[in-house]
Amino acid sequence: MTELEELVLTPGERARGARVDGVVFEMDWTGEESPGLLAEFVAGRVRAFGVEPVDVDTDAVHRAAESDPTLRRGDLPVRQLGHLSGVLANLGCTLLVCDSGTDTYEVLVALTGGHEPTGLTHQGFPVRAWGSEPDETLVSLNCPDCSSMLVWELAANQTLADERCDCGTVLFDAAGLPLPGVALHD
Repeated sequence: MTELEELVLTPGERARGARVDGVVFEMDWTGEESPGLLAEFVAGRVRAFGVEPVDVDTDAVHRAAESDPTLRRGDLPVRQLGHLSGVLANLGCTLLVCDSGTDTYEVLVALTGGHEPTGLTHQGFPVRAWGSEPDETLVSLNCPDCSSMLVWELAANQTLADERCDCGTVLFDAAGLPLPGVALHD
């Protein structure tokens, strides 16, 4: 049994042979299919661990978003996950995300007693506490000269110092910062 299974499955679920995939909530980067689904999932997982899901909702996040003129597409899920992460910490749980390299949030709830787990994986992909730094970062851009799309997957300690496009255009300075005219994709 993996450490992840011990953290996200109840003893009864483990005894029945439940799999981690059965307790994952998947949400597109743009948000829930219906408001409240994420909070309902999180509350259900907290209840499964025998903890009363006090304040496990995202109503306040939705209300604040409705009146925020700066809200962009994809911002609401990030705010919801951040809010729920804080609520779960007070309940001895941790909100986890699986970094599978897609634009989908794969969310898990772990009973951790407030300790942030590290070194977790699921199906070969890293699993980390929401809000912690990912092990890898995806950087993409279109070359300002030839318009080629370029994508790099960087380790946390890696930079793009002096990186060039295949056409020869210098894209990053010696410190790894994008040069003027180079716009990174969000």
